[in-house]
Amino acid sequence: MSDRWLVSVDQNCIGSGMCAGAAPEHFELMDGYARPIKDEVDPDEAVIDAAESCPVEAILVKLASTGEVVAPKE
Repeated sequence: MSDRWLVSVDQNCIGSGMCAGAAPEHFELMDGYARPIKDEVDPDEAVIDAAESCPVEAILVKLASTGEVVAPKE
């Protein structure tokens, strides 16, 4: 079984909407800023794509069990 992921959006979000476009089932815009629909999700490549496409790297995806960063990769 795959480890679940923790998804967060930090205060650097500029509300570009790239994440909501890449993964609308995981991100939404609220009051002009992105937020994850759920804080913990099953692994999904769309979440990685959203984190990697964020122009200010405001999205962080970590393994729920260890806290290891899944995305964005440096």
